[in-house]
Amino acid sequence: MSDAGNKTLTGGWVLFALALGAFAIGTTEFATMSLLPMFARDLGIDAPTAGHVISAYALGVVVGAPVVAVVAARVARRTLLTILMGMFALANGMSGLAPTYHWMLVFRFLSGLPHGAYFGAAALMATSVVPENRRTAAVGRVFLGLTCATILGVPVADWLGQAVGWRWSFGLVALFGVLTMAIVRLLAPAQPAHAKSSPLREIEALGRAQVWLTLGIGAIGFGGMFAVYTYLANVLGAVTGVSAQSAPVVLSVLGLGFTIGNIVVPMLADRALMRTTGAVLVWTAASLALFPLMAAHVWTITLDVFLIGIGGSLGALLQTRLMDVAGDAQGLAAALNHSAFNTANALGPFLGGLAIAAGYGWTAPGWVGSLLAIGGLVLWLVSAALERSRNREVVAIRENIPG
Repeated sequence: MSDAGNKTLTGGWVLFALALGAFAIGTTEFATMSLLPMFARDLGIDAPTAGHVISAYALGVVVGAPVVAVVAARVARRTLLTILMGMFALANGMSGLAPTYHWMLVFRFLSGLPHGAYFGAAALMATSVVPENRRTAAVGRVFLGLTCATILGVPVADWLGQAVGWRWSFGLVALFGVLTMAIVRLLAPAQPAHAKSSPLREIEALGRAQVWLTLGIGAIGFGGMFAVYTYLANVLGAVTGVSAQSAPVVLSVLGLGFTIGNIVVPMLADRALMRTTGAVLVWTAASLALFPLMAAHVWTITLDVFLIGIGGSLGALLQTRLMDVAGDAQGLAAALNHSAFNTANALGPFLGGLAIAAGYGWTAPGWVGSLLAIGGLVLWLVSAALERSRNREVVAIRENIPG
């Protein structure tokens, strides 16, 4: 086999390993919600108190993403990914052994710490093992692990929890983490940190307007999807009239939309990243606006949920965009992408809940979500305008330099 063929094969296995880590992270993040009644009963707490366990994980993500990225600025990428997955596997294994509610809080917080930094480092590794014109597609392959978790990982973890106990579900996630460590360590290329890398240099990314605009697009523009996802089961029961047994089928269609979106859309983005990002925001705003109009019938809401799911590809696009605009401080910027999405995960359901509480009905999160997507689109327009202005300045400077 030629050197190019060997590189392609190795790169494929590296992407698989990185996606496996994303699969493990997605499984523990979303399955914890379905396992909540089980561990609440076992730990002797009520459901609202058990919900703090989910919040502890989210807090770990928000705190861990910038802190780990800055502290680990000088750590080689393969080593960093191995350490992060080791932390993740250990914390999830300990979650399965948690003897009390308070220990569960601690272990779930620790489980969330590697989340954002892992995706940041994984995206940088993924783009390094493929040609330049396939960077976003490679990031999309990593995110496939996250989306596949909503289709396969969560149902398996839920089944395992019901069959033999919720603790085994966290053990399964820990096993996926160990497998990821092994494959990354075996096949990922050794990539020493940049000679000039430092915590201070990473923090410099926070001084770039385009970094903040890109994070804002994710924090606001992605909030609409979470607004609908959070209350989808309620809509299916109260508005669509779908039985509790059939609701998971519609929810899995959302995951199918995520998966197809992360396969197709990043390939388009490798040709025109900013234009594709704007198009996805328009797509998301439109599909969310249709949600209240299509919620009355099972077939129409299922179709719309699929269309909303395709908009989930925004994550991979913004991950690549952050790497483009962060200059030499890519580690922190890439990791902050998931802090932005966890902000969206808090903002969307909060605003959607306010609309429902105000008496606008269960489908109101669709309108709220559409407005959030439009808000993300406004930030995208500002980012695009600044980029065009900057490009014109660069061209003018070059034209005025004597030949």
